Amino acid sequence: MMLNMTDFRGRGAQLVLKNPFLKHHYAQEHKECADEPLHSDLRTRYFEETSRRIINKVDSPDIPLPYSANPYQGCEHGCVYCYARPTHEYWGFNAGVDFERNIIIKKNAAELLRKELLRKSWVVEPIMLSGNTDCYQPVEQKLELTRQMLQVCLEFRQPVSIITKNSLILRDLDILREMASLHLVKVMVSVTTLDEKLRLRLEPRTTTSTERLRAISELSRAGVPTGVMSAPIIPGLNSMEIPAIIKAASEAGAVTAGYTMVRLNGAVAEIFSDWLRRYFPDRSGKILNQIRASHGGHLHDHRPGVRLQGEGKINEAISQLFRSAIEKYLRGKAAPSFDLSLFRRPLQSQLSMF
Repeated sequence: MMLNMTDFRGRGAQLVLKNPFLKHHYAQEHKECADEPLHSDLRTRYFEETSRRIINKVDSPDIPLPYSANPYQGCEHGCVYCYARPTHEYWGFNAGVDFERNIIIKKNAAELLRKELLRKSWVVEPIMLSGNTDCYQPVEQKLELTRQMLQVCLEFRQPVSIITKNSLILRDLDILREMASLHLVKVMVSVTTLDEKLRLRLEPRTTTSTERLRAISELSRAGVPTGVMSAPIIPGLNSMEIPAIIKAASEAGAVTAGYTMVRLNGAVAEIFSDWLRRYFPDRSGKILNQIRASHGGHLHDHRPGVRLQGEGKINEAISQLFRSAIEKYLRGKAAPSFDLSLFRRPLQSQLSMF
């Protein structure tokens, strides 16, 4: 249910949606009346959460890594298609603009990570950072929660996989370089489009594609195994860019690539559909129909094994385009395997528990 329509400059979502878990909500009944400022405050706000755990078990067969860790909930990047938006509803916020301006911070993330790695029950497996929201979103520049977590991982020789669309990751090159020398880290940089005009609308507070390619280049030169995620693929909008993205990433030093089809789960369907009608009214219907054709007639597919890659003729064409680009630009390249044998529990860390 949409509560109001306005122009939230600098934000991806242009809607304030009703939270289905709340009985009451604030609504702007008439834009020209006294309650006009109700939803107009676009300043980013931060809320501290004292978490009990930071490592999450990933049960989805679509995700290659068994664990994830997220120091932040909500994401100021504002990617209009983000599948994580509905998770903000469990915190009492809406999946629209609230997801971008109300950021939940787990300030004790590194401390929790240390405690969980010290447990005898922990059997070393790679942990994925940014399984839900980007661990290098803007507030990370100030708080350095991700950097602190990486320092813990290096101390314990804990393997980590990172996915981000922010060149801020280069700040931590000193840690990543050392981890890479031990085969403890892999990085995937997400590049959705090389079209800067589209990027500003689709992902308004992310770094440019040029900066992301620079991140791939500098990470690769430092010996950090780095790949590119051409994701999400939106048929009729950025699907034709797959070869150009993989070519540019390969030239920057990428050794692997991946892609996922856009999936408009929960409130994301309404947010993205509204966004399309605003910015691409001439082809919004066609794009939505192509998304449905890739997900069994729906904007979102819950079926494991196909929900991330899609199915049908449109997906077959996209898959072929991707495979051809891989063969042409990344042939013979691959990232090394993680070394799980180096994991250790530092004696000083164990003694600190007493």
